[in-house]
Amino acid sequence: MPDFAHLHVHTQFSLLDGAANIKKMMKKAAADGQKAIALTDHGNMFGAFNFVAEATKNNLKPIVGCEFYMVEDRFRKDFNREQKDQRFHQLLLAKNQDGYQNLAKLCSLGYIEGLYSKWPRVDRELIKQYSKGLIATTCCIGAEVPQAILYKTEEEAEKVFKYWLDIFGEDYYIELQRHGLENIDGTGKSQEDVNQVLLKWAKKYNVNVIATNDSHYVEQEDSNAHDILLCVNTGELQGTPIGDGKGKRFGFPNDKFYFKSQAEMNALFADVPQAIDFTQEIIDKVTPPKLQRDILLPNFPIPEGFTDADDFLKHLTYEGAKRKYKEVTPEIEERLNYELHIIKTMGFGSYFLIVSDFCIHSKKIGVEVGPGRGSAAGSAVAYCVDITNIDPIKYNLLFERFLNPERVSMPDIDTDFDDEGRQKVIDYVVEKYGKNQVAQIITYGSMAAKSSIKDVARVLDLPLAESNILAKLVPDKPGTSLDRVMTAEMSDIKKEYGGEDIDNIIQLREIAKGNDDRAKVIREALLLEGSVRNTGIHAAGVIIAPDDITNYIPVMMSKESELLITQYDGKVIENAGMLKMDFLGLKTLTIIRDALRMIKKRHQTDINIDEIPLDDPKTFALYQRGDTVGTFQFESDGMRKYLKELKPTDIEDLIAMNALYRPGPMDYIPTFINRKHGKEKVEYPHELLEGILSNTYGIMVYQEQIMQTAQIIAGYSLGGADLLRRAMGKKDKEKMAKEREKFVKGAKEIHNIEKDKA
Repeated sequence: MPDFAHLHVHTQFSLLDGAANIKKMMKKAAADGQKAIALTDHGNMFGAFNFVAEATKNNLKPIVGCEFYMVEDRFRKDFNREQKDQRFHQLLLAKNQDGYQNLAKLCSLGYIEGLYSKWPRVDRELIKQYSKGLIATTCCIGAEVPQAILYKTEEEAEKVFKYWLDIFGEDYYIELQRHGLENIDGTGKSQEDVNQVLLKWAKKYNVNVIATNDSHYVEQEDSNAHDILLCVNTGELQGTPIGDGKGKRFGFPNDKFYFKSQAEMNALFADVPQAIDFTQEIIDKVTPPKLQRDILLPNFPIPEGFTDADDFLKHLTYEGAKRKYKEVTPEIEERLNYELHIIKTMGFGSYFLIVSDFCIHSKKIGVEVGPGRGSAAGSAVAYCVDITNIDPIKYNLLFERFLNPERVSMPDIDTDFDDEGRQKVIDYVVEKYGKNQVAQIITYGSMAAKSSIKDVARVLDLPLAESNILAKLVPDKPGTSLDRVMTAEMSDIKKEYGGEDIDNIIQLREIAKGNDDRAKVIREALLLEGSVRNTGIHAAGVIIAPDDITNYIPVMMSKESELLITQYDGKVIENAGMLKMDFLGLKTLTIIRDALRMIKKRHQTDINIDEIPLDDPKTFALYQRGDTVGTFQFESDGMRKYLKELKPTDIEDLIAMNALYRPGPMDYIPTFINRKHGKEKVEYPHELLEGILSNTYGIMVYQEQIMQTAQIIAGYSLGGADLLRRAMGKKDKEKMAKEREKFVKGAKEIHNIEKDKA
């Protein structure tokens, strides 16, 4: 049997039109012995990055493509009921890296220049301009050539066919599909009639033919779930008849649009075997694009007199150190030189300059900037160049938690701005680097367990009360999936959930075994769970590219933003080589800004928020009374209760309480309070740890203390200790087992500490 591979494939990223889960589809392709697979979602490349990674994992050759919406003029948008926007489909596949970049360019410009309503549109001119490295086909029944065969004379249709052939030459293929479509749109012509005309031209012009199935779901039995998805898209009930006109709805004509096996496709095209054979020709032509790359940093302008970014950063660091420290001691100098060396070695000098620049500019224009959040507060360089305002040397914060020389990864600096000033900072970045180099990050809104049930119930016209009852049976625990609830072993379910949740899960499973509408809802919701329902914009993430961002990744436009938006989400955007910055809007900073302005207006007094003393007795009296309503991270009832018990007397108490007040560490709060007040003896896990645990009364509160413990007890480098910290944070059992062995061995060799004690 000749090898076949699907070259026209839709996934869940064909929003509310494709119902194929990428992983499920890959598994089927691999199990069927297929050697390659294409991705051709409608008008976008949302799934391309994950698709390539998943295909590679399954030993399948990934072919990145897109089924574009093509119009006569992408710039025209003045349509009405009489003159409607006529859109054709057009399939394009990337043959190589050039092809991928042109595909991304077309996909981006479809949004940037051609977006009309919800349709990203390209035109002939644009496709011709970016045709290098692309393979084109006559596509499906909704494409320009088949539509010309249906509605024009054969001679006119042939001219359309010739137009595309002249552009793509040997990279133009006739695409045959067999879904048994008859009397298409009342023309009296069938899909097979169109195929016969195409086969005639194939012979006349010596153009190779390929077979495809325009798959929109994985298994044939998924067709009903797919139809429900279409109804979710259009807002119709599934009971409404399929067809055109009043009282009808959009729907596929049959259940043949699934990811067929090689045997099924060979049987379907037994009379045109070359259509199977030539799919292999395309596969052989394609060199999969490399989508993963190192981070591409924008070029930060370096003033005259400095050799490069690292030289300029060193200058700014030491100038800042003179301002921040009364005296730059040998200890401080050693720390700064160490950090600068690591930053230079890892190639992140420009990154620090970029962040420092917009932080300094923000303060100049009156935008409040947070003192620092997360691991970046561990960098003395960041402190000196005004990225943060927390002295890591004073508070024993570790640079390796931020930049680990033993694990090369992009630094992650989250910057807080007052929520009204955040946009001003983004505007500055756009002005400095160019609108075509800055983008926000897309988010994919998927159908989660409860929403999937509610969507399906609405389409199947299940009463709202019953829909809500079904949805409430799904546990509220974060991360709960319908798939796990319905298919996991009950022994595992009992480990994860409590009594009422277990009863509800059992009830859900019993309902699903039935034949009523509730059972149908659960079964179809299970198939549709995870389908991408819509897109949004990441609340904080901003990308800055070295030049035009469409040279690297596909982007889109949205009514929600004046900026470009990446088509790849935050989970993969850095792997695609893009520099991600987090610009966070914080209401608390707005309140502080407004308070300072009011004080200035009423009392003619300028207050520098950074110079407010951290040992003011009146302030601590407020905390001791729990009078912290409206105080960021100290306003909850639980926190206020503990503050009254703790009676904090210094900033260290507040820092520790803030760190402890979260699931897990919260259990240690009573011990922490008792030890502070001498009601409980302070004990240390080992006497060697007294130096790092004394200010938290023997309790490990901070991640830095874990790293220092590994260093002191087991001889870890701080870089190695950070790897241990990461494994613990991610609860990576495999890595933790390896680290445990390393820790126990080090403790024994260095301090003769026995295994059970370590």
